[in-house]
Amino acid sequence: MDSFGRHINYLRISVTDRCNLRCQYCMPEDGVQNLGHGNILSLEDLARLARIGAQVGIRKVRLTGGEPLVRKNITGLIRCIADIPEIDDIALTTNGILFPAMAQDLKAAGLKRVNISMDTMKEERFAYITRRGGLNQVREAVFKALELDMHPVKINVVVIRGFNDDEIGDFARLAYDYPLHVRFIEYMPVGDLLFWNPDRMMSSQEILDRLKSDYELNPEKAVEGNGPARYYHIAGGAGSLGFISPMSHQFCSECNRIRLTADGKLRGCLYAKQEVDLKAALDRGAYDEELQELFLTAIKTKPAHHEMNSGWGQQNFRKMYQIGG
Repeated sequence: MDSFGRHINYLRISVTDRCNLRCQYCMPEDGVQNLGHGNILSLEDLARLARIGAQVGIRKVRLTGGEPLVRKNITGLIRCIADIPEIDDIALTTNGILFPAMAQDLKAAGLKRVNISMDTMKEERFAYITRRGGLNQVREAVFKALELDMHPVKINVVVIRGFNDDEIGDFARLAYDYPLHVRFIEYMPVGDLLFWNPDRMMSSQEILDRLKSDYELNPEKAVEGNGPARYYHIAGGAGSLGFISPMSHQFCSECNRIRLTADGKLRGCLYAKQEVDLKAALDRGAYDEELQELFLTAIKTKPAHHEMNSGWGQQNFRKMYQIGG
């Protein structure tokens, strides 16, 4: 338990801050400065910290980035985490570009679920927002995950007014036709602030009201994954719709997660500045007991709620790709 009575059982591990896309709202066009091999956690360190986390109550692990699939031997890390008896769920958030070629090996290693980011189903828009392209690979990733029975297969859609809000119905139709869980995420100021504009934020309620004119939506229990989304089943459909509302409706009172950055900092909140330096402890040869105490420190100092609505913070504040999406 943290100081506010929340049961913290979910660890998000960023395995890299690098990415093979350059999404407008997330990452600078020229990418990020290479931290260098010695400044990020090794796969052995990541596996050890996952084991330490399990000893203090972590039961679910999600691997993120940047783009986690650009990290070499990611399947080996998944295999090591899958061998931890207390961990009962291993998931991955990916942009999908590399997933089709790796999917079979990822599942064999122990990956259970996948969230795939796809903000648009239109080729030109996808090329614009990602500054790279590759929509066909992302589509292939979605159906490859379904083929491998990685249920629930979730699609993350950041809704940006004036960019992709005219596709809300198209994404809903995708969830109607296939057993997919499409999650509409409110646009947040978490990356390249030159692209951020509060007028582009569309609230979850506005999205929901628009969809209710075309579909009968019935609230349903949370879909597996311990996430913050509110889900609705589409009457007569195969899948569901989820709504993640960090800007209009804080879900902090239900938050059950902590985050480990690629450079070894443990954070109780995506937004808050407080970090516990695990890499420094590892570098000086810390025993498991000390690492457990550092995990507990991060849990106990987890803030009651974020302050994202006041802006992402000072210029030197970490961006989301540096923390783990």
